[in-house]
Amino acid sequence: MSWVSSRDHGNGATRHEHRLSMSSRAVPLIEIGAARALFLQHHGLGSLPSGPAKGQALSDLIEDLGFVQVDSVNTFARAHDHILWSRRQSYKPASLRWLNDRARGVFEHWTHDASVIPVSFFPYWRLKFERDRAKLHSRWKTWHGGQFHSEIDGVLRHIREHGAVCSSEMSEKRVEKSTGWWDWHPGKAALEYLWRSGDLAITRREGFRKFYDLSERVIPPEHLNARYEVEAIIDWACTAALDRLGFATSGELAAFFALITPSEAKAWVTQALASRRLAEADIQGCDGKLRRVVLWPEVLASVDALAPIPKRLRILSPFDPALRDRKRAERLFGFHYRIEIFVPEAQRKYGYYVFPVMEGDRMIGRIDMKADRAEGLLNVTGFWPEAGITVGKARLARLEAELDRAARFSELDRVVLCNGWLRAAA
Repeated sequence: MSWVSSRDHGNGATRHEHRLSMSSRAVPLIEIGAARALFLQHHGLGSLPSGPAKGQALSDLIEDLGFVQVDSVNTFARAHDHILWSRRQSYKPASLRWLNDRARGVFEHWTHDASVIPVSFFPYWRLKFERDRAKLHSRWKTWHGGQFHSEIDGVLRHIREHGAVCSSEMSEKRVEKSTGWWDWHPGKAALEYLWRSGDLAITRREGFRKFYDLSERVIPPEHLNARYEVEAIIDWACTAALDRLGFATSGELAAFFALITPSEAKAWVTQALASRRLAEADIQGCDGKLRRVVLWPEVLASVDALAPIPKRLRILSPFDPALRDRKRAERLFGFHYRIEIFVPEAQRKYGYYVFPVMEGDRMIGRIDMKADRAEGLLNVTGFWPEAGITVGKARLARLEAELDRAARFSELDRVVLCNGWLRAAA
C-alpha cells in the first residue's frame, strides 16, 4: 500500500493526490504528506479555527485534544489560552476559568507537565495518584527535610476547617522567589504532595496562583467515586492516546498522558496486534526514513480520504500539542525547536520565547513577539523563515493578518513591526 505523490516545496513536503495503490510491501506505507494530514487532523489543526469556544463546545475541544498544557510564561498569552485560541479564535480565557471554577468540566493535574484535563478522566488518574504517592513520600522527605511529613496532616486539617488556600498562606517564612522544588517551604511541599497524590485538587487560580481544596469539594461525585482496575486504566490510556495521536509507537502511547509505563504500553500493543485490534504501518519522515507505528485499522483504511489541510497561517504556542513531542515534530515537519528561556541571552539563536509558525501542513518559521500591555502594543522583533521558505507579498499578508488576530486576542491595540524584524532563513 503506498501513496502516489508529487513533490512540493519547503520542509521536504509532498502534495498527495489521495489515491491508494497496492504494492508488495508486507506493511502499508504512509508517505510524509499523508502522515502530516493524519497527525494534524487528530490535533485539531486540520480545519479552520472557527466555531464556538465556550461551555460544552470548549469542553468538547479539550476532550478531543486529551489535555491542554498549563504554563506561566505570558509574553503574549498563557500557553493553555494560546493553544485553545489556535483552534477556535472566538475563544476567551474567561471561558476556561468558568469551565474549571464553576462548571467543573475540567481539572488541573499532571500529564508530562501541569495540564487542564477533562474531569471525566479523573478516575483514570487514580493510578498516577497512587504511584506518585509511593514515589514522592520518601523522596521529598530527603529533599525537603523532616518538616515535610509533619506538615501534611496540618495542611489537610487547615483546609478542612478554613477552605481553599494558596501556598503563600501555608508559609511561615515568605521566600521572595523560589528557584525550584528544592527550596519550597514545608507547607508548599505538603500542598504539592497532596495534590499530586489526589487528596487535594486545584479549585481555581487567581492570576497564576493555584488555590487548593479537598478533592471531594472540587471533583463531581460521579467522577470522584468511580474506580477502575489497573488493566482497564492501561487499556484506556493506550486507546485514548491512539485516538488523539492517529498513529504511534508504544513509547509514544505511554508518554501521551504519562499515566502508564513504557513496558505496560508495549505489552498492550503486543496483545492488541495479536488480536488484530491494531494495524501496523510504516510512517515516512520528512528525511525519508521509515518508522513502524500502530494505528486503528479503520484509520488506516481512511487515509486515502483525508481532507487537505487548510492553507491558514497560524502562530502556535511552544507547548502546542502538535509540537509537544519535539522529536516527533522534527520527523514529520523537519522543524527543530527548542525554548531558549534558560539559555543565556548572548547565546540565544532566536529569542527568549519564540513562537512556531505553521502554514497549512508545514512549519514555515518562528516569530519573536511580545505584548506591551501598558502601551497596548504587540511588538514583533523577529521572524525567521525556515530554509526554502520565501516571504513574498501573499505570505507576508497572511502573517500580518495572523498578527492582527493575535493582537486582538491579547486585547492589544496594534502590531508594531520593529526595524529589521524580517530575518534571514533559519
